[in-house]
Amino acid sequence: MRELVIEYWNKRKNINYLPVSIGIVYLWFGALKFFSGVSPAEELAKSTIERLIFGILPSTYSIILLAIWETLIGILLIANIYRKAALRMALVHILFTFSPFLFFPELLFSQTPFGLTLLGQYIIKNVIILGVLLVLLKEGQPSKY
Repeated sequence: MRELVIEYWNKRKNINYLPVSIGIVYLWFGALKFFSGVSPAEELAKSTIERLIFGILPSTYSIILLAIWETLIGILLIANIYRKAALRMALVHILFTFSPFLFFPELLFSQTPFGLTLLGQYIIKNVIILGVLLVLLKEGQPSKY
């Protein structure tokens, strides 16, 4: 019995809280997109996706697909399953979140180039998530030495 308790605590000490915390953010933001009008980024996300896929999919479907994508990333990271795939999915997603800076700069800047609107700040915080994703992906790679 003592060995089981020790094993449990040793496993618990080794929890990497970075993927869990990023997973919570993805799950939360993704879940909001399932409910129309709840996510502050919903309209920007719809417009951005429309530009990225040349309008071939109605925005009502594209926002649901984005919600599924984000919640799936969140669940996988929190559950610590298919972690490498989840991190790659998140990396693809997070890179696309910067595309509104190209498509809709008037919505993101109050004073170019540094004065961001609240929407611009909402996006620029993804730099932190991008950094964490890159660290986590690198962590999973075998060392060259």
